[in-house]
Amino acid sequence: MSDGTFLRYVALGDSQTEGVGDGDDTVGLRGWADRLAESLARAQPGVHYANLAVRGRLAGQVRAEQLGPALALRPDFATVVAGVNDALRPRFDADATAGHLEAMFAALTGQGARVATLTFPDVSRITPLARPLGPRIEALNERIRVVSRRHGVLVVEASEHPVVTDPRLWSPDRLHAGPVGHARIAAAVAHALALPGSDDSWTHPLPPRARPTGLGTVTAELRWAGTFLGPWLGRRLRGRSSGDERRAKRPELLPVTALPQ
Repeated sequence: MSDGTFLRYVALGDSQTEGVGDGDDTVGLRGWADRLAESLARAQPGVHYANLAVRGRLAGQVRAEQLGPALALRPDFATVVAGVNDALRPRFDADATAGHLEAMFAALTGQGARVATLTFPDVSRITPLARPLGPRIEALNERIRVVSRRHGVLVVEASEHPVVTDPRLWSPDRLHAGPVGHARIAAAVAHALALPGSDDSWTHPLPPRARPTGLGTVTAELRWAGTFLGPWLGRRLRGRSSGDERRAKRPELLPVTALPQ
C-alpha cells in the first residue's frame, strides 16, 4: 500500500521461504516468511498471507510455477528469494538466474507490489567443503543488487553481517537456517521495512561458544558429508529433487491468525 502498510503478503521462493529447518513435515514448517507475516500482522491487523515456495526449486522454476499464481493474488507486498539452488548446480549461469529474478521483480512491482529480497551468506564459512561455491554466491549477490535497483526492490543485506554464518543459526544439514536463523531473517526483513518494534538486534552476535578442535572439525565434516552431502549428491545424479511431488504449503491468501503455532 502507498502508506507503507501491507495487507496482502505473498512469499515466493524455495526451501528457505517454505521454512525448511524451522519445524518439520510432521508438526509443520514455520520459517522466516511465516514469522514475518506475524510481524506484519502485529503492525497492521487484517493481514492476509500466502506462501507459494517449494523446496528444491530453481529460480526459473519459481518464475514458471509461482509468479502467475502470485500475480493472481494481487499482493501489495511480496518477497522473492531464490537462486542458491541454481548456484549448487554444475552449470550455474549467474546472468540467467538473475534474469529470472528480474522478471519476477518487474512483474510484481509493475502490478504495484512492494517487493523485498535477500542476499546470501558465504557458505564456505558454514561448510568448509563448500568453499568452491563462494565466488558463485558473490556473483549471484552482486546481480541481485543490480536487478533490484532497476525495479526499486528492497534488498535485505543479510550477507554483510558475520552472525549469519554462525553455525547456531543453521540446521544440521548446513543448507537451511534453523529456528534461530529463520527468526533472524524475519527480523532482518522487518527491520528493513521499518516495522514498529523492529531494530538491528538481528545483526548482534550470539554469546561466545567453545570452538571445536581440529580433530573435532574433521569428524564433524565427515559426519556431515555422510549424512547430508551424500544423499544430496545422490538425488542430483538421479535427476531428483527434494521438492518432487510437493505443492505450496499455503497457496491462498489466509488470515495470519490461521498460521500453525
